[in-house]
Amino acid sequence: MPEAGSGYVLAFDFGEVRIGVAGGSREMGIATPLATVTGNSNDDKFSAIGKLIAEWQPVQLVVGLPSHLDGTEHELSRLSRTFANRLHGRFGLPVALVDERLTSVEAEELLSEAQTFGKKRKLAVDQVAAMRILQCWFDQP
Repeated sequence: MPEAGSGYVLAFDFGEVRIGVAGGSREMGIATPLATVTGNSNDDKFSAIGKLIAEWQPVQLVVGLPSHLDGTEHELSRLSRTFANRLHGRFGLPVALVDERLTSVEAEELLSEAQTFGKKRKLAVDQVAAMRILQCWFDQP
């Protein structure tokens, strides 16, 4: 395992239909959108995630944990925790959970500023949300 503070990190914005993926190195502390994972089954999605993990060789995974604005959890919170546990179980990497309140709103704002609309926007919003999740994780003290 690389020394603390080094290595590549992958982050996920979990959704039941699409999963946004972002990545970045701990050394730089800058998140970048990477991919949107889709599939007809969980096996399809985890296969695609496995390919990303093989390609990027992360030392850490980060999963956004959704909640209501007041901080209380909802059904997607439980599903995101299950997803995080499955990532850890399948790939044996440490998984951190990050509060993702308002990351999708921030993603929509960033895409509007970049004048990204239509199909391109629909595919990009999950990646940009994952980027915001990872950036929050990088920025934690």
